[in-house]
Amino acid sequence: CALPCRGPFFTREEKDFAAVWVALWAGLCAASTLMTLTTFLIDSQRFKYPERPIVYLSACYFMVALGYLARLAVGHEEVACDGPLLKTTTSGPTACTLVFILVYFFGMASSIWWVVLSFAWFLAAGLKWGNEAIAGHAQYYHLAAWLVPAAKTVAVLLAGAVDGDPVAGICYVGNSSPENLKKFVLAPLIVYFALG
Repeated sequence: CALPCRGPFFTREEKDFAAVWVALWAGLCAASTLMTLTTFLIDSQRFKYPERPIVYLSACYFMVALGYLARLAVGHEEVACDGPLLKTTTSGPTACTLVFILVYFFGMASSIWWVVLSFAWFLAAGLKWGNEAIAGHAQYYHLAAWLVPAAKTVAVLLAGAVDGDPVAGICYVGNSSPENLKKFVLAPLIVYFALG
């Protein structure tokens, strides 16, 4: 009763189109975020708070794009499949786990950096805080933006909730379990959206 690795609901042409489409957008995302990161590395003094979270947002999306591109390099079957069947859980250091961490951890971290960016803009525009005052709380921004997604990533891995995606060929949470999708993806994103 397990799903086949290459989902039976799509034609070969649709699967090929999806692979090219994902590769195209992942490549464009990686290129554009790399330009932002390069600009920051050339002149880091230019990016002060409240704009500094844009750099971390770009770094997160660069890593998400690498997760999708890693699937291209390694292959659909190596990442999302367990023989002829779709992966329903992962354990240990596998390509599936690596891709999951790149896409999920950095995707959730980017959402928190968006909240931090919105908060920093509020402090600057609404409460008239200066750059130094906003930057004085930077350690708390980093703590929230890296620790919360790390805890959620560990929780997903411990729950064995990572599974393969038959179309994109990546491993993520909630592909085969709507409950896991609600708990680990939708609920946090709704909270981040409401806060940001």
